[in-house]
Amino acid sequence: MIFAVLKKRNLIISLLLVLAVILCAIFLGTRAVQTFGTSRELPIYSVKTDDKKVAISFDCAWGVDYTDKLLSIMEEEDVKCTFFMVEFWTTKHPDYVKKISDMGHEIGTHSSTHPYMSKLDEVAIRKELSSSVGAIEKITGKKVEVFRPPYGDYDNLLIEVARDMGLYTIQWDVDSLDWKDLSKSQIEQRVLSKVKSGSIVLFHNQGLHTAEALPKIIKELKNQGYTFVPIGELIYRDNYYMASDGTQIKNS
Repeated sequence: MIFAVLKKRNLIISLLLVLAVILCAIFLGTRAVQTFGTSRELPIYSVKTDDKKVAISFDCAWGVDYTDKLLSIMEEEDVKCTFFMVEFWTTKHPDYVKKISDMGHEIGTHSSTHPYMSKLDEVAIRKELSSSVGAIEKITGKKVEVFRPPYGDYDNLLIEVARDMGLYTIQWDVDSLDWKDLSKSQIEQRVLSKVKSGSIVLFHNQGLHTAEALPKIIKELKNQGYTFVPIGELIYRDNYYMASDGTQIKNS
């Protein structure tokens, strides 16, 4: 009986400590999530906002077959989005890098060589980011501020180093799965059923049916009252904290 009482008391104390840590994170605006005494860094998956804003993003690594069509759709619908570019794609297609930038879209880095970056040490991470950022900025003349890890793979070190280099690490909360060659209707259904205010949508510029699905997605979301902004205009730059699901939340 005594052991049962002690066990229950210890459980209550543990729960109160966890609650205290969570409350401290909220009030202090920490960017890391505290979990049982350890700090877990999180990239930005989405943004909590009352405004009906959505960010469309494309990862660019393997080709340009559908890029002109995507850009035409964006221009026709007056939508600005974010393109994350791997350095070897950037150096192979500098004309597209410049065209995308000149059309008013945001460009972020997707690394230099597309590795699993959680397997890299700090020196290698810095090399991946500085090299890829430099290649983009040399072409566009614009500062790179956002970064998406290849494969969505990250750890604390990666996010900390990226932050130190002035980069916001970005994931997504809506995955089109266009890289699996889903049909036009499947992509439409996936995206339209999952988008909410503050969502970041993942597409790939080389998705087989992405350009076919995009017009309906944009038109339907516009009809629902959504507007489209690049990720850099969606995220908070300061005075925020991260929820455990990767939602960026502004301190009140």
